[in-house]
Amino acid sequence: MSRNLQSSLRRRRRQCNPMTEFDALPPELRTWLRTAALPWSPVSAKGVWLKSGGRRNPEAALARLEAVEAAMLQKDRVQEV
Repeated sequence: MSRNLQSSLRRRRRQCNPMTEFDALPPELRTWLRTAALPWSPVSAKGVWLKSGGRRNPEAALARLEAVEAAMLQKDRVQEV
């Protein structure tokens, strides 16, 4: 799992139990988080999921998560240069 821990992006402290939060997520979102390139917190992933209509349209929510992650990866690349 060390592949997603090397980043110049700011880290944040957790305010809750991440495993309990992860277990409460929808199955599609949990599957996506397992393969994510960045170390997402369950709370932030759930926030994007809900704002992008994950309950009504899981495919659109997963596409939005991919877009947000791609933007963060691009931001990380720019900071490393």
